[in-house]
Amino acid sequence: MAQDLAPDAQVKKMTDEVIAIARHGKEIRGGNQNMINEQVNAKVLPYFNFSRMTALAVGRNWPKASAEQQSALTSEFRTLLVRTYSSALSTYKNQAIEVKPLRAAMADADVTVRTQVKQAGSEPISIDYSMEKIPGGWKVYDVVVGGVSLVTNYRESFGAQIRDGGVDGLNQHRRSPGSAGEAVEV
Repeated sequence: MAQDLAPDAQVKKMTDEVIAIARHGKEIRGGNQNMINEQVNAKVLPYFNFSRMTALAVGRNWPKASAEQQSALTSEFRTLLVRTYSSALSTYKNQAIEVKPLRAAMADADVTVRTQVKQAGSEPISIDYSMEKIPGGWKVYDVVVGGVSLVTNYRESFGAQIRDGGVDGLNQHRRSPGSAGEAVEV
């Protein structure tokens, strides 16, 4: 079970599963978006704390949102993350992911698991997972790709959208096709 794993072991397990799917999944290599989304939902997203990620991404406007708005925002943010990881998975080209040794005390409840994506002929890309220990085990609450925080990146665009149309405007914007910030490359 995921809650029995140390945070770095959990990230290693998650990345190994994703790589195995990308390497061996005929439908994924063929670009079957439904299959890719299904695999991301099954293998990656259970390791994420979407409530905290969404609250951090919405920032100071989160407490102003009603419970229904918070729920809708969390659902939309989850969909956004599915698209982000699906996009990354569909472009997989035999990269290797190295999970760096964890530097944390046993009692730490908030850690960063550092990884590097290596591909022949290019510089490694760092992907760091900010994780917290909650009753259900270790969960990711931010991903930093090449020094850019996913949460911070969306906080800026979400803040502008909320200023223009309120929290409901952000939810509406997230649902519209071709909306800005649909996916970031990981």
